[in-house]
Amino acid sequence: MAEKATKAKASESKAAKASGAPVKSNNPERYRLRRRYRTEIVPQLMKERGYKNVNQVPRVEKVVLNMRLGDIKDNSKSIQLAQAELEAIAGQKSVLVKAKKSVSNFKLREGQSIAIKVTLRGEMAYEFIDRLVSIALPRVRDFRGISGKSFDGRGNYALGIKDQTIFPEIAYELIEKIRGFDVDVVTTAQTDEDAKLLLTKLGMPFKN
Repeated sequence: MAEKATKAKASESKAAKASGAPVKSNNPERYRLRRRYRTEIVPQLMKERGYKNVNQVPRVEKVVLNMRLGDIKDNSKSIQLAQAELEAIAGQKSVLVKAKKSVSNFKLREGQSIAIKVTLRGEMAYEFIDRLVSIALPRVRDFRGISGKSFDGRGNYALGIKDQTIFPEIAYELIEKIRGFDVDVVTTAQTDEDAKLLLTKLGMPFKN
């Protein structure tokens, strides 16, 4: 019976991977940043910023990855490859963003695929930030930190990734081309100052 159960779990895991759905990990370190946020960062922020209760403490609401298709929007094979790469990085299924109307100046047709988007929430959002700051960004050549001025005035932060191969999930020899994508970190912070303090404690290496 135990052997059958093991085989069944392995079969479910393979099916989930094949469908692109996220597979639950048995690695206790995978969601370490979310646990550290709850046990260490929340008490620190309450003390430093004078929050009266836990609900006032800023948190990461979601992380949105957005890859513009640009010159490959008419190439279905390239779109599929780009989609697979972004899904490998995110660990979650992506969605294709379609043009809502035609724009002749940009050679854009209504219904045409123009971008790929993944929205991460909860533990998945914190896990992505952990991989971003501890593994991916340190692999950028001559890395000296990220800009601390890319906040939008409402407590949200935007970061541009120029090369997807800084993520170890992507094999350089298998890629079609170097692709960039945007990372938008949406927080519940009321000010950019509070958001920056939160992200700094989460490990974001701001240079200014």
